[in-house]
Order: sequence, then C-alpha cells, then structure tokens
Amino acid sequence: DVLRVEVRVGRVGAARKHPDAESLYVLDIDVGEAAPRQVVSGLAKYIPLDRLPGHMVLVVCNLKVAKMRGVESFGMVLAAGTDVVELIPPPADAPVGELIRVEGMPEPRPDAVLKSKSQAKVWERVAACLATDGGCVATHAGRRLLTS
Repeated sequence: DVLRVEVRVGRVGAARKHPDAESLYVLDIDVGEAAPRQVVSGLAKYIPLDRLPGHMVLVVCNLKVAKMRGVESFGMVLAAGTDVVELIPPPADAPVGELIRVEGMPEPRPDAVLKSKSQAKVWERVAACLATDGGCVATHAGRRLLTS
C-alpha cells in the first residue's frame, strides 16, 4: 500500500489563517509543480503561523481534493505528536518535489488520486503505520522515509 501513496518534499510559501476556521491554516506549498499547491492544515493550535513560511515539509499529494470549511485542499502536510505537534522534516538536503520512498522497498508507484472508497482505505492503512523515531525521522512500519 505505501508504494501507492505519493509523498513529496515541499517548501511552504505563503501561510495564512483560514477565513472561517480558527484551528486551520491555508498553506501554499511548492512541491515541484508548475504552481504551488493549496493545502489546508489543522496546525493552528500547535505551530505559530510565522514559523511556517520557508519551512520544508512532507506532503501527501495524491489524496482526493477535500473542501475544509469551504476552502479546497490539494494535499496533506505530515506532522507528528500529541500535546506537542511538529512538522515532520524531509531528509536533509532533499530537493523540493522529490518523491519520498521507504527504506528497503521498491520505488513508489503512486496512484494518480486515491479517490474511491477502497483507494481512500490505502491511505488509512499507510497512515496507521507511520511514526517517527527518537530523532523525529519519519518511518513506515519501522523503515525510514528517504529520498534518492
């Protein structure tokens, strides 16, 4: 399943408060495409808005477009934590747009969009196996997330 999910390295450009939800931010994230992706994120309770621009992040890019309180979101930023939530950093020196792979696994073959109910369950199963290690390095089922 993890090979079907498209996770890319991104850099947050503009970041603003959601016009209709205090707990949400609207982020413009460069993931190496022609234009930045608009991503709505529930980070407002955890990370100050001024910390986000320029921040390197991991973005799930092939989720079905979701409308969150009237604003479309074209991805999901990966973060971890319970009381203290932090953005999961990409591997050091990873270029914007690079596809993330899982250590010891074949190259990813992402679906174009995970939009049907069965495809959406792919993300649920993958998300259930995501974690961070002691150094805040993202892992899937204990294997590090890497770039080339």
